Amino acid sequence: MFEQAFKNIDDVLWKEAGCTTELDYTEQTSWMLFLKYLDDLERDRQQKAELQGKPYSYIIQGQYRWSKWAAPKKKDGSVDHDKALIGKDLIEFVDGKLFPYLEGFRERAEAPDTIEYKIGEIFGEIRSKFRSGYSLRDALELVDGLRFRSQAERHELSQLYEDKIRRMGNAGRNGGEYYTPRPLIRAMVQAVDPKIGERIYDGAAGSCGFLCESFDWLLPKAQSTKDRETLQKRTFYAKEKKSLAYVIGLMNMILHGIEAPNIVHTNTLSENLADVQEKDRYEVILANPPFGGKERPEVQQNFPIRTGETAFLFLQHFIKHLKAHGCAGIVIKNTFLSNTDNASVALRKDLLETCSLHTVLDMPGGTFQGAGVKTVVLFFEKGAPTRRIWFYQLNPGRNLGKTNPLNDDDMAEFVKLQRTKADSANSWSIDAAKIDPVTFDLSVKNPNRKHETELRDPKAILTEIAALDAQSAQLLKQIEAML
Repeated sequence: MFEQAFKNIDDVLWKEAGCTTELDYTEQTSWMLFLKYLDDLERDRQQKAELQGKPYSYIIQGQYRWSKWAAPKKKDGSVDHDKALIGKDLIEFVDGKLFPYLEGFRERAEAPDTIEYKIGEIFGEIRSKFRSGYSLRDALELVDGLRFRSQAERHELSQLYEDKIRRMGNAGRNGGEYYTPRPLIRAMVQAVDPKIGERIYDGAAGSCGFLCESFDWLLPKAQSTKDRETLQKRTFYAKEKKSLAYVIGLMNMILHGIEAPNIVHTNTLSENLADVQEKDRYEVILANPPFGGKERPEVQQNFPIRTGETAFLFLQHFIKHLKAHGCAGIVIKNTFLSNTDNASVALRKDLLETCSLHTVLDMPGGTFQGAGVKTVVLFFEKGAPTRRIWFYQLNPGRNLGKTNPLNDDDMAEFVKLQRTKADSANSWSIDAAKIDPVTFDLSVKNPNRKHETELRDPKAILTEIAALDAQSAQLLKQIEAML
């Protein structure tokens, strides 16, 4: 229904001088989609109010409503080009009037969980990158052809938007920060099996894939109005540091059907773990924190185990924010299982002693496009020490890549066997008592493949060499500064 419109929007953006990357395409599409969605939402609310004999006050007022500036219509429903702004006039209105007006909602909103506040947040973080008012006019008319009125229309738009996020994720290293392969997310959601009434949290939300897939998992189980209200308002919580990811995540959740997502734009790691209270904890945590990031000393001070490795700080954050008997599924670099530095050893010890690490899913190279690292997924429950760990080594039987990505069939055996922790050619269990009490090494060693030597991906090796070179250069600069 709308696939061609999305392609045409991309064609317009490709010709626009202010947009040069897939990230730009997604960002610029997002703010236009959001305003069109909001216009459809307001028209639905107005119609409901009229049927009930009640007045309706529009959130977006006067000249700033979509139907006034973006798509003024004639009586026959076609765009009124005599009233529609174009060229320089359109750019000046959007940059000089529309965006400042929308950004002002952050100050005028009654509370952060309102749609008004989300409007202010979005338009306080991004800017229109259009330089040609003619290109913008073309894009607006294409977006105006999209509809958000029915569930079927929203579903198709959410799938098209997810595809746009996927392409952005495959475009390069920066894009990959926002995208976790959906087959992996779906398998993680099934393994954790969240229930209606439980609060689900992702502190490194990116495009909010974990929350969107959790919503899709829970929605068929919502049998009452109360259940659906719980899903809308009291189930999904997220934090995201980066502005573009925040906007994309917000738009993604809205397209999936969550009208006012509980996403906070903040640096998750700036929170001191000593200040975490019971009200700050969640029953379910699903996340894929950034690979290879480094945090400054003042951020590290917020954590009992200090390390510059961003992912290791996030893991501490998630353990602390998990309720007693709560369940988590966390993606992390596979080197976490065997690193011998003090922070890695201390963190493995803490995880094993405070949580039941019941499952380790070992993912093959190429799962994450452009990341150049191998990953594992840690599944654990808070409140009891680890007794036994079930390992599963995913073997799709092919090299994963852009043209051969991970799919749901690849994850099917893991999902099936994980329920009973059954042994197979790809799975086995170890007793926690056999784990080295000094190093707490958790390396993946499949006893069914004793004579196989796994060859590392050359790209992963080169990426690691580059990272080590950069680290060495940084250390040399610090030493020079001391002299």
